[in-house]
Amino acid sequence: MTHSKTLVALVVSLGGWLAAPAFAQTVAAPTANTAAPVAPAGLYQALGEKPGITRLVDDFVNRVVKDPRIGGHFKDTKPAALKESLTDQFCQLSGGPCKYEGADMKSAHADMDINKGHFNALVEVLQSAMDAQGIPFAQQNRLLALLAPMHRDVITKH
Repeated sequence: MTHSKTLVALVVSLGGWLAAPAFAQTVAAPTANTAAPVAPAGLYQALGEKPGITRLVDDFVNRVVKDPRIGGHFKDTKPAALKESLTDQFCQLSGGPCKYEGADMKSAHADMDINKGHFNALVEVLQSAMDAQGIPFAQQNRLLALLAPMHRDVITKH
């Protein structure tokens, strides 16, 4: 199994993932009735703290808006706002000092017709960005595990 397919399989087996805060103009956090996952010790530092997360998110958003499978979902999205929101979300989830103030995932994605194919494409793009930023596979998995609980609120089209 390739690195990318292994990562996608891991994420799907975790019960899903973020599928696209990127599909929304505002990125969303876990719903109010979902407990926020606890960041593993040291993940924020392993991701390079705020500067490393900012580089990752810049790379990720630049890739995702150009991806032929899902880039169309971003035609009305302002990349700078998306980058800022995702940076705060990833920073907070990984145990950093940031505070994410975006919408909850369920309401942000309610009318977006996001399916598993979109989800898998987004995961692959995020994995490519993490690889390009030199984030070790184990740390990639730790971040994805934090994002996994959001999946059920993001996929809206079955």
